[in-house]
Amino acid sequence: MNAEKKLVETIVEGIQEKKGHGIVIADLSKIDGTICKYFVICHGNSPQQVEAIAGSVSDYVRECNGEKPINCVGLGSNQWVAIDYADVLVHIFIPETREYYDLEHLWEDAALTQIADLD
Repeated sequence: MNAEKKLVETIVEGIQEKKGHGIVIADLSKIDGTICKYFVICHGNSPQQVEAIAGSVSDYVRECNGEKPINCVGLGSNQWVAIDYADVLVHIFIPETREYYDLEHLWEDAALTQIADLD
């Protein structure tokens, strides 16, 4: 398994730890001119849950993969937090903001993988 796929799996685990919803992995690796290889998109039901998911993702990736994000923006407003791991970008929204930006369909050629919510 390559490093990016392992990173994506770890990110998904971090999201699931805080019961993030609607996880979608957009594989951009076969599209020319993209800014990264993968988007991982999810949402939390409240600004507090968005912040908790972001913290969980950062903790999981640091503990399991030994990586820190290049950048993390949006903490504090907690409408949309983006965590940049160079080849993988994590987007954590509240539902209304996710629906408005509709990142899943921004890259129409991307292969999308939906991960079932944990109950």
